[in-house]
Amino acid sequence: MAETQTVQRTPLYDAHVSMGGRMVDFAGWDLPICFTSINEEHAHTRTACSVFDVSHMGRLTLTGKDCQSFLNRLCTRNLDQAEVGRSYYSHICREDGGILDDVIVSRFEKRWGIVCNASNREKIVAWIDKQSRGMDVSLKDQTTSTAMIAMQGPKTLELANAITGKDLSSLKRYRCTEYTYLIMKVSVYRCGYTGEDGFEVVVPASAIKMMLPKLFGSKGSPNPLIKPAGLGARDTLRIEAAMPLYGHELSEDWDSLTAGQSWCVDLEKDFVGADAMRKVRDEGLPRQLVGLELDGRRIARQHYRVFAGGKEVGEVTSGTLSPTLGKSIAMAFIKSDVAEVGTTLEVEMGSKRTGATVVKLPFYKRPKSS
Repeated sequence: MAETQTVQRTPLYDAHVSMGGRMVDFAGWDLPICFTSINEEHAHTRTACSVFDVSHMGRLTLTGKDCQSFLNRLCTRNLDQAEVGRSYYSHICREDGGILDDVIVSRFEKRWGIVCNASNREKIVAWIDKQSRGMDVSLKDQTTSTAMIAMQGPKTLELANAITGKDLSSLKRYRCTEYTYLIMKVSVYRCGYTGEDGFEVVVPASAIKMMLPKLFGSKGSPNPLIKPAGLGARDTLRIEAAMPLYGHELSEDWDSLTAGQSWCVDLEKDFVGADAMRKVRDEGLPRQLVGLELDGRRIARQHYRVFAGGKEVGEVTSGTLSPTLGKSIAMAFIKSDVAEVGTTLEVEMGSKRTGATVVKLPFYKRPKSS
């Protein structure tokens, strides 16, 4: 008889239920898919400020004198000159270049932090343990002892300043800091996964509920500018911003260059997987990640086949009906010889094929004024 796997709950589970969250199993965690509707939460994030529970994501702390040299070898990003207070998007890969995970690596004064995907946390912990043998590197998994929320949207900065009583405007994109708030230690990262400005905040798991009235107000007097949002809007937002999702645009089956993420790879340094990626670079990419704009309003799902001139040339990785643009959009891996912007293709959707055009990524960029 198969064992029943226990679905984990974040420290905000009870709050999600009380606010009407529709809960689903995501990577072994009970999380809200939405509270009102995906489109409404999407639009609110693009115009005001939404709060996402991202406590399911792995939060790892590394200490020891060899941390910097170790992480520089582990990660595709060059961390040799990493400064205190900086966060870096990077990949962690196998020797053959296959992507084990995409992570945010941050350097604090006395430690390093890694935020990884929930589905890959145990794999990454085991990989770090293996790769750091014989080095002065200590790993502590703080995922279940902390909570993490993401505040995203154009009004986030002013609202965060009002809530904390601090001026966070000096914390630039991909910067991080720590401070004490109501006697608890708070870590703040200025990043996110929606294409909007925002912060990700980590606090002790036992303290997160006391922050909720500061964010959402009360039932009698709710904050109209800050609302909860779920996984559904998080996905439509990240697709519009062309941000990759592990298991879709990223996988152990291909490398960072093929995934269209060469900007986070430094092939001038040595790291696990570097030789394999240099070979890919030298031989040229047989396929590329592109954006597609589809005719009509049907959604192209993952693994839908893509055709050019009647021949199969690739497959969809992610797709949605963009709430912001009002168009059916998708990302896809296709052969490089048909990847030029403006190329006309077809996507097989059931028994029919729908016209699609290769477009420049990202589909959406937030206004500079926001």
